[in-house]
Amino acid sequence: MAQCVQSVQELIPDSFVPCVAALCSDEAERLTRLNHLSFAELLKPFSRLTSEVHMRDPNNQLHIIKNLKIAVSNIVTQPPQPGAIGKLLNDVVSGSQPAEGLVANVITAGDYDLNISATTPWFESYRETFLQSMPASDHEFLNHYLACMLVASSGEAEPMEQFSKLSQEQHRIQHNSDYSYPKWFIPNTLKYYVLLHDVTSGDEQRAESIYEEMKQKYGTQGCYLLKINSRAPNRASDEQIPDPWSQYLQKNSIQNQESYEDGPYTLTSSKNPDSNLLSLDGLDNEVKVDGLPNNFRVHPLQLDECGDLPNNADGSDHAKSASSVPETKKASAGVIHGACLTLTDHDRIRQFIQEFTFRGLLPHIEKTIRQLNDQLISRKGLSRSLFSATKKWFSGSKVPEKSINELKNTSGLLYPPEAPELQIRKMADLCFLVQHYDLAYSCYHTAKKDFLNDQAMLYAAGALEMAAVSAFLQPGAPRPYPAHYMDTAIQTYRDICKNMVLAERCVLLSAEILKSQSKYSEAAALLIRLTSEQNTWKGLDSDLRSALLLEQAAHCFINMKSPMVRKYAFHMILAGHRFSKAGQKKHALRCYCQAMQVYKGKGWSLAEDHINFTIGRQSYTLRQLDNAVSAFRHILINESKQSAAQQGAFLREYLYVYKNVNQLSPDGPLPQLPLPYINSSATRVFFGHDRRPADGEKQAATHISLDQEYDCESSQQWRELEEHVVAVANKGIIPSSFYPTQYCLNSYSDNSRFPLAVVEEPITVEVAFRNPLKVPLLLSDLSLLWKFQPKDANGKDTEKVKERVTDESEMIGTEVISEFLINSEESKVARLKLFPHHIGELHILGVVYNLGTIQGSVTVDGLGALPGCHTGKHSLSMSVRGRQDLEIQGPRLNNTKEEKTSVKYGPDRRLDPIVTEEMPLLEVFFIHFPTGLLCGEIRKAYVEFVNVSKCPLTGLKVVSKRPEFFTFGGNTAVLTPLSPSTSENCSAYKTVVTDSPFEGIALVSSASSVDFGTGTGQQLEAIPVPLPDSVLLPGASVQLPMWLRGPDEEGVHEINFLFYYESVKKQPKRRHRILRHTAVICTSRSLNVRATVCRSNSLEDEEGRGGNMLVFVDVENINTNEAGVKEFHMVQVSSSSKHWQLYKSVNISENKDAKLASREKGKFCFKAIRCKQKEAAVQSSEKYTFADIIFGNEQIVSSASPCADFFYRSLSSELKKPQGQLPAHPEKHAAEDAVRLIEKCSEVDLNIVVLWKAYVVEDNKQLILEGQHHVVLHTIGKEAFSHSQKQEPPEMELLKFFRPENTMVSTRPSVEQLSNLIKTSLHYPESFHHPFHQKSLCLVPVTLLLSNCSKADVDVIVDLRHKTTSPESLETHGSFTWLGQTQYKLQLKSQETHSLQLKACFVHTGVYNLGTPRVFAKLLDQVAVFETSQQNSMPALIIINNA
Repeated sequence: MAQCVQSVQELIPDSFVPCVAALCSDEAERLTRLNHLSFAELLKPFSRLTSEVHMRDPNNQLHIIKNLKIAVSNIVTQPPQPGAIGKLLNDVVSGSQPAEGLVANVITAGDYDLNISATTPWFESYRETFLQSMPASDHEFLNHYLACMLVASSGEAEPMEQFSKLSQEQHRIQHNSDYSYPKWFIPNTLKYYVLLHDVTSGDEQRAESIYEEMKQKYGTQGCYLLKINSRAPNRASDEQIPDPWSQYLQKNSIQNQESYEDGPYTLTSSKNPDSNLLSLDGLDNEVKVDGLPNNFRVHPLQLDECGDLPNNADGSDHAKSASSVPETKKASAGVIHGACLTLTDHDRIRQFIQEFTFRGLLPHIEKTIRQLNDQLISRKGLSRSLFSATKKWFSGSKVPEKSINELKNTSGLLYPPEAPELQIRKMADLCFLVQHYDLAYSCYHTAKKDFLNDQAMLYAAGALEMAAVSAFLQPGAPRPYPAHYMDTAIQTYRDICKNMVLAERCVLLSAEILKSQSKYSEAAALLIRLTSEQNTWKGLDSDLRSALLLEQAAHCFINMKSPMVRKYAFHMILAGHRFSKAGQKKHALRCYCQAMQVYKGKGWSLAEDHINFTIGRQSYTLRQLDNAVSAFRHILINESKQSAAQQGAFLREYLYVYKNVNQLSPDGPLPQLPLPYINSSATRVFFGHDRRPADGEKQAATHISLDQEYDCESSQQWRELEEHVVAVANKGIIPSSFYPTQYCLNSYSDNSRFPLAVVEEPITVEVAFRNPLKVPLLLSDLSLLWKFQPKDANGKDTEKVKERVTDESEMIGTEVISEFLINSEESKVARLKLFPHHIGELHILGVVYNLGTIQGSVTVDGLGALPGCHTGKHSLSMSVRGRQDLEIQGPRLNNTKEEKTSVKYGPDRRLDPIVTEEMPLLEVFFIHFPTGLLCGEIRKAYVEFVNVSKCPLTGLKVVSKRPEFFTFGGNTAVLTPLSPSTSENCSAYKTVVTDSPFEGIALVSSASSVDFGTGTGQQLEAIPVPLPDSVLLPGASVQLPMWLRGPDEEGVHEINFLFYYESVKKQPKRRHRILRHTAVICTSRSLNVRATVCRSNSLEDEEGRGGNMLVFVDVENINTNEAGVKEFHMVQVSSSSKHWQLYKSVNISENKDAKLASREKGKFCFKAIRCKQKEAAVQSSEKYTFADIIFGNEQIVSSASPCADFFYRSLSSELKKPQGQLPAHPEKHAAEDAVRLIEKCSEVDLNIVVLWKAYVVEDNKQLILEGQHHVVLHTIGKEAFSHSQKQEPPEMELLKFFRPENTMVSTRPSVEQLSNLIKTSLHYPESFHHPFHQKSLCLVPVTLLLSNCSKADVDVIVDLRHKTTSPESLETHGSFTWLGQTQYKLQLKSQETHSLQLKACFVHTGVYNLGTPRVFAKLLDQVAVFETSQQNSMPALIIINNA
């Protein structure tokens, strides 16, 4: 139980005090009424004695009584109605609430920290009022009147006669059978005569004379002169007189409030409101009986007979009764009690009580105890059997020794007043009242046995109850507290006697005693036992009693040595429920809030929901609307496990309460709504217009949209493209103010800067909603909430905050979504737009909307709607207006040491755009853009550029990671059709025959040997879009042709285009804009082209120079008919090179189309010669020579767009591939330079372009597709492919656990490379006739041609001596001799050819091999000499015949 102000040793004596009746004359009552008090109320603050009192017990032992208190009350002849007592208790509890600002106890139990009210003053007030308002009963005498004060005024005409009348009236009430109430302790009641004297208006001499007369008649011990009213009521006094009455009157305002003329208080029945106007203390001055006031006819708690008690559990009835209590308090609050009394009067009243107690009451009690004791002793002297027989004789109807099942029949047994058993009980009660607990216990114990023998269970229970209390209160505690006595008494009262009032008194007393002994568990069990009963208290529901006892049981659990926190919370919930049923809304709310501390955040979601729901309802009933909103909000924002119907009920209650809150302050700020959930970090912001849908063959650029998922890799690619094109536009330097353009901001983007928006271009905010409930939510009038700071050239304007979407649209237009439905447990995004019409700073704060439910939600059983809600088949379409803020936390900072050691977050400014001045806006449309191509296929499409803004744009460029995929054409593009409609059946190629060779456009990359691999071919190209006049005016559009070539690898390709453009008018904050497009192309296999090149043995050409080569081209059809391709036709093979060109085809077949069906392979052979160029232009020229070899009837001009464009693109991509690295330290070894030069001899920059047509059947129509493949030939003798071959994964090798030797790379060139340094050729007659019979020696002239294939000067040594010296070799090949010099030393310039005239001498006929000269060469500035090899040449055979 909770802590109490009084200890149990103080509580029990104060609850059982001697009762004294007061009977006043009208004049005496009038004197006290001048102080707004009745006579009984006048004495109440002074009813406790300030000193110890002594009396003697029957054994003549001195007994000390401490803190004795007496109870004086007006005589009332009607017992109180239980219903009225119930109402009184209800009002007492509701009037006692926790003090504001009361510091609660903090109890720590386990991981719980609970703020609990240490005291429960409402329970103490209830207990005090309950014990004081108990009606007197016949089986006990504790609250029977022991004495009666007869009060008359000295101002009456005949005071002594008035005393006689009062005495007669008291006698009549006590002894007349018409009056069964009140109860009197003994027949000879002490009468004490009090003469009231008004000091200010009365005659003191007369009063003294009357008092003397009284003393003579009644004795000095039986009368008293009480002087009061020492000051006039209307006289203002500087002296501040204390008011000791207020605490007693406020504690029980209804009981003590009387029907004065200045403030009547009436109870109104619900049935007959006009028939029961009655005063609560029974004072009715209109009705007189024999000149005496009828002030004892009606009890203060009496209701009229025709009226019923209102049902306090009913909200409306209780609201009336509860509202009347504060009115009464207000009425009585202004009344000053004791206004005519001075401090001297206070002392006189206090002295009067002392005198009455010392001289009147205690001697009377002492005398009565002696008389009863004498009777008890005489009774003990009688024979037990005789005594029993006498009892049977006098009470013939009593049948003792009943079985336990028949005890119910004997519970109504009544003893006559003079029964000996009752005399014992009287003596016990008198001893108890004067704190003589030893003697009281002895008497109770004796009486208990007698009552049990007689099976008078009501009497026995009373004796057991008081015996247990007396045993506990005995000084020195000679015996333990007999708790089983109390248990038996409670059970008897409750089960047999059906008297819940007495059972409750037992429980209250026993629980306090057990608590004082720290037996909290037993106390809690006792309290709970009484609450579990469904009995009613004579018609009044036991909810209030159960609520208070359950609350005390909860406090028992929390005050145990090991606090039982969950039991505490559970019983507080039960108490709150019963408080609610009893109409005690504030106490119910308090109990639920106390229990919530335990259940909150522990995963008991259903319990939490129930508590929050109840707190919300109770708070709403008490008009604590903010608390109600908060409680309902908690139900909705937690992950509820309730059923859909229950959640729907919760939501409707919440909306109803919220609506009431808003109605109280309609002009206040919009409230924060809890539903639906908003994932703020998932908020995305998009700047710009939505992408236009495809219109037939016209497809808009994909750009960026909110439908695209964020891809980190793709985002990085776009950033690199933009950086490159910005660098190109700014002459190779990226400006320091450059920041990548971000059209879509999300949680992955860099949001540390303020984003830039453009006037008149929409800002779309995608808000991610989630409905956690199982019922759908309907958001209506959904829009963004923003704040805007307009700016102009002169400075800032006044700040304008927009909160309603219908206002202030001239600055920022706001899109409103009329209805947005989120189904149960659904996550859904809403895209809300703003349209800025003015430059400035925009801050997007959140969203504003009406939250509601859809029609047709079901109602829940047991959960009726609040008043004003319409329930039935369809729920009301209720909605509340509110907002939710978008608060995005930036990324955690982790750069500096301080940031790493603390938790700091950077800014996230995606919702704070800066609106800038107008910028041009480009839209790009693709016409006839394919989705599928063959590898290498050429397709012509059209691109339309539209300026949809009001500003002209310029500097349009496009950049892509795959520049080989597309081209806008070169300067020959003017010869191609300009519109899609005129080119449907035309070839994508230029087929006009031109006689003069086309000079190719210089590439950024270089193909010369010195720049190989290090040229600008490593960089992306920013391709200017050829706009007319380089400017696109507002509203203008232009269509340009665009050729596409299918990538060489099959599969799906994503190709990114980045269009860059600028405004003609330079903007300070944004210099350029970009437009993105991602083309998705699916390519299927077509042809595989392989080519090799080798030197021809023939060194002559038309000009007598060496250097002819043979080119072998293998073409294989690897298409698998998946695209419906029937066959491929080889239309043309072209070459492109700065140094070489195809000369002619050496195929034996006729010049007809070469057809390749599926899986067929064709082989072509061509002769290549050096280009006819001037010597001075060879080294510096970037011009390529194109040569076409035609297999059909028309020539495709390979030097024109688009053939040449794609050749250049492919060449550029080839240059990007790593080719062979230069030595890291070229100065280290001079020999390495020599090797490099020798390697150059075997390199060739010949590019082959194979042009083809494919015949496709699609939808029963035959289409002709065109395409081209490129083969780049780098090295003589090395096979090259049109696309990179797949590398086979290497086979698994064993691990090597030793360190490999550091082998140096040999700087000596390979044999193959050496053979290409100097090309040799022998010119001689195939057969020679010589008459050996005439001349024995045959001399044959032989010419040795030496050709320098390198680009450096070479020293050549020709050695004619035979290398082979073995005789076998000589015999096999025949022997001949070179005549003349055996060694020649020559110097050959770059690309120079030199001829040596030799003579061979033969002595026999036969076949000889002349290829025996050894040729050594070294670079001019090198020391190392290398021998060339002729192993790959044909043998030089000569036939010598005899003439």
